[in-house]
Amino acid sequence: MSERIAVIGLGYVGLPVAVAFGRVFPGTIAFDISERRINELRDGLDRTGEVDAAALKASSIVLTTDRETLKGATFFVVAVPTPIDVNRAPDLAPLKLASELVGEVVG
Repeated sequence: MSERIAVIGLGYVGLPVAVAFGRVFPGTIAFDISERRINELRDGLDRTGEVDAAALKASSIVLTTDRETLKGATFFVVAVPTPIDVNRAPDLAPLKLASELVGEVVG
């Protein structure tokens, strides 16, 4: 069985990770819930400044918001934000949602 990597969350951590995996595993799935984010990345624009336009265009990653695409993955990397509140307690809601998504896909 060949590996198919999926990276969930394409912020300043997830996007570079997806691009790096894409160099070794062509067709790496790069998933984000934001249509706007995916469209910007398809246009070569990374607002975080972590990946330049040339690297995005040369990448073999599959940029998507489609949950069904994740069903082809054999390995998942979750890279979603866990912001902290005024008491420095992390907001784990994005992590919980991403974990539920992975559970739905593999279940």
